Amino acid sequence: MQMVPFSAIDKADTAWVMISAALVLLMTLPGIALFYAGLVRRKNVVNTLAAVFAVACIVTLTWFALGYSLAFTADSPWLGNLSRAWFSSLHYDGKRSMLSVSHLAPHLPEAAYALFQAAFAIITTCLIVGAVVERMRFATLLVFAALWSVAVYAPVAHWVWEGGGWLNQLGALDFAGGAVVHVNAGVAALVCATMLGRRRGYGTEAFEPHSLGWTAIGTALLLFGWFGFNAGSALSADGRAALAFVVTLVAAAAGGLAWMLMEWVVRGAPTLLGLLSGLIGGLVAITPAAGFVQVGSAALMGLMAGVVCFWGATWLKRRLGADDSLDVFGVHGVGGIAGSVLTAVFADPVIAGTSPTVLNQLVAVLAVAAYSAVGTAVLLFLIRLVMPLRVDSVQEMEGLDISLHLERQH
Repeated sequence: MQMVPFSAIDKADTAWVMISAALVLLMTLPGIALFYAGLVRRKNVVNTLAAVFAVACIVTLTWFALGYSLAFTADSPWLGNLSRAWFSSLHYDGKRSMLSVSHLAPHLPEAAYALFQAAFAIITTCLIVGAVVERMRFATLLVFAALWSVAVYAPVAHWVWEGGGWLNQLGALDFAGGAVVHVNAGVAALVCATMLGRRRGYGTEAFEPHSLGWTAIGTALLLFGWFGFNAGSALSADGRAALAFVVTLVAAAAGGLAWMLMEWVVRGAPTLLGLLSGLIGGLVAITPAAGFVQVGSAALMGLMAGVVCFWGATWLKRRLGADDSLDVFGVHGVGGIAGSVLTAVFADPVIAGTSPTVLNQLVAVLAVAAYSAVGTAVLLFLIRLVMPLRVDSVQEMEGLDISLHLERQH
């Protein structure tokens, strides 16, 4: 924590980061909430909405209580300290015209920087909800989210984004969260789905989405918010932010078309869900590279992402055998891995200011995936010692809306 004169705070950059934080929050509430709720069966819509909203509330508190301090204080290559727990050291000195800033963004008020990072912690944890819908106990999910956001997300954010973090020092590039957000959440989702077990009727019953219209609206909100997600990660209203804004749109468009065409060829029809899923895949893949690549490279990354995410949500999902309900690993995990590695392939050294290597990007992906997998499994194992992970068969058959919340979507 540093104290700087008010005059050193850049007002335009501060405004942009605060707007970007709001855009990233919009991605979760209501973007992810609507995207997921539209894909589940009608009897589980209320539970899915409640899960996303409640997890967002939980992580907001854990972030400012512990997560921010552990992630963004310089203490060791592995983890920060608790000097910023509950933001206890935030200072505003009007007499001396001084305001506290993070050492990572000295041109911004620290509150703005912490808020922006809070939005990332929230959406990363909420992404996992898509793998456990329709069968995980609500209370168990909330306990898991609180623990995971502190014990898994915060250390990974420290490794990659804190200047002294070991992956940052290694030279791994992750502009806006390919590894920190998408690989991390995707692998955790796969572990959760595996340890929870499959939904009753999985593979034998048709699980029809409640409303693809809701999912389309959720996707539109995700696309809109993703501009803050990627362009906001420049932490400045500058040329890099503008470039990240453009390549985000280009990659999303390419990803949506690529998945749609793959599905058209393989299954004989282009579907709305395929188009939406590919668009998200393109967004995921460009995330780690958004501030480092040219527009043409972004289009290629989006096209590749549409293909590999289609493969991840179909063939790979069948081979893995886990009931990842809404394909969190297939889209976010696979897309995040592909985007992180391709960042080394397509990053322009002039724009990036460095030349990342495929080896360093692979090390980052493998380290984050391994830590996320082990950390998630350990947390679920410990939680299972004191409370069940999933609802009973009667509650699952009846639907979680009525059995857990005494509410129903009409």
